[in-house]
Amino acid sequence: MKILLAGDSTVATCPTHEYPMSGWGAQLAPHLYTRAAVHNFAKGGASTESFRDEGLWEALLAEAGEGDLVLIQFGHNDQKKQHLAARTGYAANLRAMVREVESRGALPVLCTSVERRHFLDVAPSGTAALEQSLEDYPEVVREIGLELGLPVIDLNGWTRALYLRLGREDSKVLFCHFQPGEHAHWPDGLTDNTHFSQQGAALVAEHVAAELQELRLVPASVLSTTAGRG
Repeated sequence: MKILLAGDSTVATCPTHEYPMSGWGAQLAPHLYTRAAVHNFAKGGASTESFRDEGLWEALLAEAGEGDLVLIQFGHNDQKKQHLAARTGYAANLRAMVREVESRGALPVLCTSVERRHFLDVAPSGTAALEQSLEDYPEVVREIGLELGLPVIDLNGWTRALYLRLGREDSKVLFCHFQPGEHAHWPDGLTDNTHFSQQGAALVAEHVAAELQELRLVPASVLSTTAGRG
């Protein structure tokens, strides 16, 4: 059994010079390797359109076969292009991907986009709040899942709850924040609330693995004993 990943930098295996930055797809194999081989085709900067234009989708489909899973998570870069609006170009591209995966006997699994860590000013009640940075892209994924009867892993909802549970300060460790001089690749420092650290990516990957078990898409014995604790 293979699990093939299509997505952007929040899923991708990052270049070594960006360590400890990591997409969650790079951390998924430890939970699944005993019976499922993870093939991560995700790429930084990818949209549903560029992923196809650059040949990554064709390469993924060439590996997909009967009984395999194809996890699809886009949105971060689609929202930067007007013609890939959530309910037009983006939705059309997702539906096309679903059809092509199914034509190969594999099962598409839609994932809503992981949320960015954009805390809003604390409300008068003292309750922390997060910006809805992905607009209606996550909702469109949920709607397509219902429409087509597909499994959906709601990473947007789950990551939002995770950041709020940890709070403004403690959630920083999930992302890449460096002071000047701390990292050779970013000598002037970095405050990145989109791309995960190793710790953040590992938590998301653990949740994805647990959701695959909950949805009965992989047998329980595939997962590591730590899956689902995040």
